[in-house]
Amino acid sequence: MNQPSPEPADDFPFLEEVEVRGHIIDSLLLPKILDAITSRDGAFQIKDIQVGQSRNDPSSALVEVRARSAEALETILGQISDHGAVPTAGSDCQLAACTVEGVFPEGFYSTTNQRTEVRLVGEWLPVELQEMDCGIQVDPATGQASCVPMSDVRAGAQVVVGHAGVRVFPEQRTQQRPTFEFMNSNVSTEKPKGVAVREIAASLVAASRGPGSTLLVGGPAIVHTGSVEHASQLIRRGYIDRLFAGNALATHDIEHALFGTSLGVHLQDGGLAEAGHEHHLRAINRIRRAGGIEPAVASGLLTSGIMYECVQHEVDFLLAGSIRDDGPLPEVVTDALQAQRQMREAIRDVTFCLMIATTLHSIAVGNLLPAWVQVVCVDINPSTIIKLNDRGSFQTTGLVTDVEPFLRALVQEIDLLRG
Repeated sequence: MNQPSPEPADDFPFLEEVEVRGHIIDSLLLPKILDAITSRDGAFQIKDIQVGQSRNDPSSALVEVRARSAEALETILGQISDHGAVPTAGSDCQLAACTVEGVFPEGFYSTTNQRTEVRLVGEWLPVELQEMDCGIQVDPATGQASCVPMSDVRAGAQVVVGHAGVRVFPEQRTQQRPTFEFMNSNVSTEKPKGVAVREIAASLVAASRGPGSTLLVGGPAIVHTGSVEHASQLIRRGYIDRLFAGNALATHDIEHALFGTSLGVHLQDGGLAEAGHEHHLRAINRIRRAGGIEPAVASGLLTSGIMYECVQHEVDFLLAGSIRDDGPLPEVVTDALQAQRQMREAIRDVTFCLMIATTLHSIAVGNLLPAWVQVVCVDINPSTIIKLNDRGSFQTTGLVTDVEPFLRALVQEIDLLRG
């Protein structure tokens, strides 16, 4: 099957043949590749295509990519490689040494969050620690390749430059979970939330029974909306293995445990407490005096709430700081790069991530997660979900709703599943 672009081939003297395999039709990989070629002033010719006859059969296509210059061709090949297009003329990846700590060589390969391999001495090597917006560090002696953040690369490290010898394996339709498929087209406040919550509950239960870990990324609105008990139940029942948050969630959770308020507002009746604006500072001060959250639990100072349940049920938590933090609590990591490193270590076995009402932490964690981790983002603000998808966390399923009704319904659906 030939389907050349309309422009004369003489106008596009630089060419390369690429091959793409998998579910390239129903996952729209082939249309994305052809669009990327033409939108960058290139041309193409489909030299061969084999279409799978059933939903589970893979397809393949051989495409000749043409461009007006070598530079334009390299740009196009770089773009379509993210969709799984691999040059048929096999060549090893190109390596260059870093000469300055924290600086990649010019022209370094910038990673995606999708499964990637590099070719070294004719052999394809899986890239470990997959993460978007990193470089690929290769050790020719051991034959290992891994993603490395710019801030962590060291002088002398061998890093992949260019796109030659790199291939990407996009997450495809038949590999994606059927759950939430009806919600994945866009972000809307008009989705059937009851069905969505039911499917989120089923996935959370399944993930908790699987070999990986479940991660909750939470914002202070969990406390402000009166959802502490719902979140605490998820922790007590073993559905949350790790918690990522900031100083605010922990502080207001502890404020609620000590004073019954959040931001000085009584959560039982919505009334303002006298001098309630001081409560969060007094809560931080008491925890700092106790030596931290865990000592506060051990001493009997802290006896309820999300942080209390984390300590009691050995749920690891990571509190990443912000420039605006009061106190902060002793456990808060105030070095942003150090917080990133700790997050990277903590997400290695995560298979399900639930993000609730926290834009900055959701986007930060989304940047670290590989594409095969199931992500659910619940927020009253649709821009959080849109930003996650725009940043490349395309596996994110979004639900636009308030926190308390969602968590209440989630716990109820889990109860129904448990019988």
